[in-house]
Amino acid sequence: MAVPIRTAVGALCAGLLAALFTTAPARAEQDSGAHQRAWTVSAAAHAPRAQISLDDTTGSLSLTVSRDGRTVLEPSPVGIVTEQADLSQGLRFLHRKDRRIEESYRAKSGKRLDRKVRMNETRLSFASAAGARLDLVVRASADGVAYRYVLPGGYGYGDVLGETSAFNLPPDASAWLSTYRVDNEGQFVQYTAASAPTAAYSEQALFATPGGYTLLAESDLTGAYSGARLAHTQGSGGYRIQLADERVRTDGRLATPWRAMVTGDLATVTRSTFADDLAPASAIADPSWIRPGTVLWTWLAGGREAGQSLAAQKAYVDYAAERNWPYEAVDAGWYFRTDAWDTTDPDWQTNSWMPELVEYARAKGVGIIVWIHQRDLDTPEERAQWLPTLERWGVKGVKIDFMNSEAQSMLQWYDAILPETAAHHLMIDFHGSTIPKGIQRTWPQVMTLEGVGGEEKRTNTAAHLTTLPFTRNVIGSMDFTPGAFQRVGLRPNSDAAEVGLSVAYESGLQMFAGTPGSYDERPLARAYFDQVPAAWDDTRLLAGQPGQEAVLARRSGDRWFLGGVYAGAARTAQVPLSLTPGRWLVETIRDGADGLVQDRRVLHGGDTLGVDVVGNGGFAALACPWRPGVTTCYR
Repeated sequence: MAVPIRTAVGALCAGLLAALFTTAPARAEQDSGAHQRAWTVSAAAHAPRAQISLDDTTGSLSLTVSRDGRTVLEPSPVGIVTEQADLSQGLRFLHRKDRRIEESYRAKSGKRLDRKVRMNETRLSFASAAGARLDLVVRASADGVAYRYVLPGGYGYGDVLGETSAFNLPPDASAWLSTYRVDNEGQFVQYTAASAPTAAYSEQALFATPGGYTLLAESDLTGAYSGARLAHTQGSGGYRIQLADERVRTDGRLATPWRAMVTGDLATVTRSTFADDLAPASAIADPSWIRPGTVLWTWLAGGREAGQSLAAQKAYVDYAAERNWPYEAVDAGWYFRTDAWDTTDPDWQTNSWMPELVEYARAKGVGIIVWIHQRDLDTPEERAQWLPTLERWGVKGVKIDFMNSEAQSMLQWYDAILPETAAHHLMIDFHGSTIPKGIQRTWPQVMTLEGVGGEEKRTNTAAHLTTLPFTRNVIGSMDFTPGAFQRVGLRPNSDAAEVGLSVAYESGLQMFAGTPGSYDERPLARAYFDQVPAAWDDTRLLAGQPGQEAVLARRSGDRWFLGGVYAGAARTAQVPLSLTPGRWLVETIRDGADGLVQDRRVLHGGDTLGVDVVGNGGFAALACPWRPGVTTCYR
């Protein structure tokens, strides 16, 4: 076991899967017999190693992943089935082609802005007896393994009926799983791989295997395909890919999304950008207008009434300006009829007070982000009305809500709105959405996505909160909306933990969900939020165990921000200050008997930071280089 740092696709596919799960395990490459061929892909020593095996008797493929000789993924079926071609069996090997991928790119948000990609890629080409071609493309890096199917042109494949792809985990591997929902807002619960109930689970599943932690992910998902979830039967360590559509429409060539496994120790998984690294490069030539930032969000603060009140929104803008928060978000209601909630005013372009609010906010140095229901943007004609209008008004971003689907038709809607919002210089926050699957590299105006059981939920547990940094937030920015101090009794954590979430959770638009009054009652939290950026130069895991604790450090310039969240009993947390060498002034916010308190101390990089944590509590801290005369890290 790894050691921590401190809709079925049809009867055809179902039958094929049953057969493949009983296929004899692949042998190691050096032991391949007359009926077994195998190929390996790895980036370096001590990195995850993929082995692809072809059973010459059945013509079926399997994938095994190991790390330092220890099992990560047991032999798992690989294959895809179309109307005209069964590419899961009866295959014969044609040829292999290798290449090295080395890229550098700069992100606009995420765990770090500067990224380097170093991967080895192997393309294995196969053919069926009928002449259909399948290319299996496998990539390996220091922090993951991924594969995709490529169906070259020249053969009438027809539509895709499903994949036989599956992930066979060691049955006793610890597993942190979220039951699948179309909005991806399920709670994460711990099981073992085999003991998890029979159900469909979100693909963002984490397992602790003998070879290290492994987070399943997907990348480069577009409307050319269909979103995936994991189908699992209790008693087995197998998790098979189930597509949102029973039939995926195709047109000629097809490259499926990457099936990815982020693999390594917990620190490696937590700071990995593997899902982004697999995705295509940015489609935006000049991203200078894209600016991450903290946001005063007004839904949990004011609800429906605030959404339809210019006066209320101006007051929120005043507060954001006072705090130097760069954005204010106007949620649902602003373009609804005042006598019929959830009904769009047909004259919104001329009746709306939004241009007045935008101008008012601009004069105070605050940008406006507006909420829009997806149904109001689901046709080209609607988007041609809304998007240019919002740009003309000076709106900085759109929060688009209620997609609630990963079917091919909805993914094609994403494909349409992404270039259109970019053309109109509008940043995006997707809610009721898919989760990031490389989208933020290709379309960097996507600052954040929900796809999480966030602050709005009344069913969150402290264990769920401590699992998110190792699952959902690994894959990309997460609009959890921390800071709702007013929701006492509706959230499972302490006030200090709530402050810590602003760092423990990464989001390119960090939406603060509290009321101005709740901030003013907690001046230490308010002052900390004044300092928090929304773009980071680096991210490190200082301590963690999914479901128990998560302490992350994120660097902006020469300052490190620390956020810690815990589940369970009160304790004195011992956090390794794994920053760069030198002396650091560390200012910590924790829960005291009468509210939040702040401690200051000077420590060396590598020292242990002790923090008293209440039950289901946490802390936030700010560290800066210390020298004589430095008394605070706040600026």
